Amino acid sequence: MLLRGSQALRRFSTSRVYFKNKLKLALIGQSLFGQEVYRHLCKEGHRVVGVFTVPDKDGKADPLALAAEKNGTPVFKFPRWRVKGKTVKEVAEAYRSVGAELNVLPFCTQFIPMDVIDHPKHGSIIYHPSILPRHRGASAINWTLIMGDKKAGFSVFWADDGLDTGPILLQRSCDVGPNDTVDALYNRFLFPEGIKAVVEAVQLIADGKAPRIPQPEEGATYEGIQKKENAEISWDQSAEVLHNWIRGHDKVPGAWTEINGQRVTFYGSSLLRSAVPPGEPLEIKGAKKPGVVTKNGLVLFGNDGKALMVRNLQFEDGRMIPASQYFSAGETSVVELTAEEVKVAETIKVIWAGILSNIPVIEDSTDFFKSGASSMDVVRLVEEIRQKCGGLQLQNEDVYMATKFADFIQKVVRKLRGEDQEAELVVDYVSKEINEMTVKMPYQCFINGQFTDAEDGKTYDTINPTDGSTICKVSYASLADVDKAVAAAKDAFENGEWGRMNARERGRLMYRLADLLEENQEELATIEALDSGAVYTLALKTHIGMSVQTFRYFAGWCDKIQGSTIPINQARPNRNLTFTKKEPLGVCAIIIPWNYPLMMLAWKSAACLAAGNTLVLKPAQVTPLTALKFAELSVKAGFPKGVINIIPGSGGVAGQRLSGHPDIRKLGFTGSTPIGKQIMKSCAVSNLKKVSLELGGKSPLIIFNDCELDKAVRMGMGAVFFNKGENCIAAGRLFVEESIHDEFVTRVVEEIKKMKIGDPLDRSTDHGPQNHKAHLEKLLQYCEAGVKEGAVLVYGGRRVPRPGFFMEPTVFTDVEDHMYLAKEESFGPIMVISKFPNGDIDGVLRRANNTEYGLASGVFTRDINKAMYVSEKLEAGTVFINTYNKTDVAAPFGGVKQSGFGKDLGEEALNEYLKTKTVTLEY
Repeated sequence: MLLRGSQALRRFSTSRVYFKNKLKLALIGQSLFGQEVYRHLCKEGHRVVGVFTVPDKDGKADPLALAAEKNGTPVFKFPRWRVKGKTVKEVAEAYRSVGAELNVLPFCTQFIPMDVIDHPKHGSIIYHPSILPRHRGASAINWTLIMGDKKAGFSVFWADDGLDTGPILLQRSCDVGPNDTVDALYNRFLFPEGIKAVVEAVQLIADGKAPRIPQPEEGATYEGIQKKENAEISWDQSAEVLHNWIRGHDKVPGAWTEINGQRVTFYGSSLLRSAVPPGEPLEIKGAKKPGVVTKNGLVLFGNDGKALMVRNLQFEDGRMIPASQYFSAGETSVVELTAEEVKVAETIKVIWAGILSNIPVIEDSTDFFKSGASSMDVVRLVEEIRQKCGGLQLQNEDVYMATKFADFIQKVVRKLRGEDQEAELVVDYVSKEINEMTVKMPYQCFINGQFTDAEDGKTYDTINPTDGSTICKVSYASLADVDKAVAAAKDAFENGEWGRMNARERGRLMYRLADLLEENQEELATIEALDSGAVYTLALKTHIGMSVQTFRYFAGWCDKIQGSTIPINQARPNRNLTFTKKEPLGVCAIIIPWNYPLMMLAWKSAACLAAGNTLVLKPAQVTPLTALKFAELSVKAGFPKGVINIIPGSGGVAGQRLSGHPDIRKLGFTGSTPIGKQIMKSCAVSNLKKVSLELGGKSPLIIFNDCELDKAVRMGMGAVFFNKGENCIAAGRLFVEESIHDEFVTRVVEEIKKMKIGDPLDRSTDHGPQNHKAHLEKLLQYCEAGVKEGAVLVYGGRRVPRPGFFMEPTVFTDVEDHMYLAKEESFGPIMVISKFPNGDIDGVLRRANNTEYGLASGVFTRDINKAMYVSEKLEAGTVFINTYNKTDVAAPFGGVKQSGFGKDLGEEALNEYLKTKTVTLEY
């Protein structure tokens, strides 16, 4: 049973529950997995009476031994348990002396005799990383991938005299993603869930509830340990089979082939879904078609014509390089070190010596891994260098790429000098010829300055609402992707260039980003029309135009954020000075809706960045494409990696993880009130993170008989039908004074009949498709509910008979206060009209305020005194007088009551992303 150690120590918490029944346990095994099983069993109240593990290697104890020794548990380190088929007497005596009631073997590479296995009262249980009876034997995780299994998992079984054949106690399974590796499966599921399962199994035994389910022989397989000589790639197979072979051997023993007379090992395989990028051909022994070295990696081909890509290559001397650098791998010259760089090298040598304590002298030729270092030591090396070398941030991959000390120092020096900068941003576009241009759309997660597939390889379709066709497949971010994005943002804030950057330089980057948004406005507006159904001309002016203005506005605020000096009572005879500072919060999460994909991104992220924070943004699942294009432009603007991270996916997975993540200090959300309540609860329960919520609305628009009627009709229609009614401040209910009611309705219907419904890219179109199918269906149900309750359907209420998600602009009258239409937001092109008696100002105000929402409102009248009185009485975050939808980047925007709290736009928005620190000194 070969179980791979993780690259970093994973920690998770389980609530402490003490059961009545507890056991005396012997733990037999090793590794970080064994260590964590030991800790959790102790935490649950079981008594570990002895730990039996492997001898120290190169003077270093196994992690399980270290944890047990620290806790005072007896530890035995036997090199073997039997000789010539017989149990070693001293070993058996030592084992029996601890008096265990159950043996637990979480991960064990030694052969344990049956008299030891059967000795305790309850026998022995073993953890095995496969769904038995499939993949008995060693290398089970590897074989799960090599064989292309769609499910992975583990078994906890009762040991018998067969090889992984004992009765099953419990099993757990998970899906295998198309690009999962051994490490990905282990870190995501087999390690954390395996620990929980072993602890659960022990408690089931203690409680007398543990089953013994015989293993079936049907479906049983046995595979041996994969060794390097067996891992050669056989090329006459499909791309998927080749991919499975490579990822199943990553990182040990490593799938290899022969290139130019030497053995080359492949790492980091993924199936290639897009077109093969341009590159230089590379002949590979046995392959029918040459590989292609591209800027993304090495593309390989199966016998089915499909392709895969590998990211890294390792040569026979242990040197590892990015596959994209195959033809330039030997071109790097040795750099001479300055006096300051020599000091850094000496510090790093001390760190190496501390890790490789078994090596008497660290020389230029000392190889980190051949000297006994493990993956856990890589994490330690990177962290110690960051702490002791002025915050120098290396990646784990840097260690694997330069394993010899001299090579490692060269890499460090190049990074210090800025010569080892990230390669040009690699973007796998989906391209479309549309709107008289070539539109290039990124479709992957954007994490730490790079576009990357979701860790589990999952994707989903994003749909063009104009015709219902699929635009492209987009990465579906997993919990692991969210955690990576948050970690990148946290590191960028705490250790990166962004945290050290002065405010004026921060503003310069934001101005540059605004310029790039403007330079690419036609492409962005086209993507917005494709992905959200926004009419192109509106997208150009509002969706994109206001996004540009927002970034320019907040760029100007960067160097104007300031605290104040406060006079306080002096502590005589001394004097005091008290002042406040405005500081960024740290990592902020932003979750945006689908109605204005880029503009909502800009409203929140511009203020967030101007305040000096870093961010992880989740676009709406149905409209991710402009956010990902924005990510590409942020790199071109020069934003450091990790500052901006974009994770497309679902609210239930990515959004929920963001709201509960302990490293996020602020969450800004625009969306529905029910989801906003859930988010607020998660933010409170997790770490009391700061929250701002822009939620649902049912904005009243009051039209008095002394208004300018032509203007009221025109703007009243805009208040409802602007952006297809998918507008958070849309007038959800119109109150029209009785004397002008009928004429107002007649004129509205006349104007609707003039509206052109059609392709949003047609410059003459007034009204495009609803954002997505489910929303269209919800709007039709809304209309049906109105008719059933007795409201008068004057116009529309139907789906337009054409492909896509089009709905007729709709008008209801005679809507009474108790009706569903009067209370609930439609978020669509549905005008809901109620009349009110002439002169009843206070009565209509009571009706307008009789809602739990309070986002926006409006009034049309020529009487300025009446207008001001109404504006004072309306319970809403914004009141429009003789206009509507007039928002500006300098004017704060936000709601009251169940429409949320907090502000976007204006100076007030900055305060949502800042904290105030008070400093008092005595002199």
